Amino acid sequence: MTEEKKSLKRTLIGKVVSDKRAKTVTVLIERRVKHPIYDKILIRSSKYHAHDENGEYKLGDTIEITESRPLSKTKNWVATRLVQKAAVV
Repeated sequence: MTEEKKSLKRTLIGKVVSDKRAKTVTVLIERRVKHPIYDKILIRSSKYHAHDENGEYKLGDTIEITESRPLSKTKNWVATRLVQKAAVV
């Protein structure tokens, strides 16, 4: 009997907002939080630089990124899979 080992690395899903850098994509992660006093739902966002070795992810794609060792000064994430391709307008 084999058990699948749960990864301790964090994974996030977000939208690619820039693919101009070589082997790097900028991913926007949005999360919804409730205001502690006013109970209004707020959208908080963060941008992460993720390593994209083959340059396969393009602007507007929704991708999954996984935490990794530091790859550069600002890059600590690796793009792991495509969740949804960008819609062609």
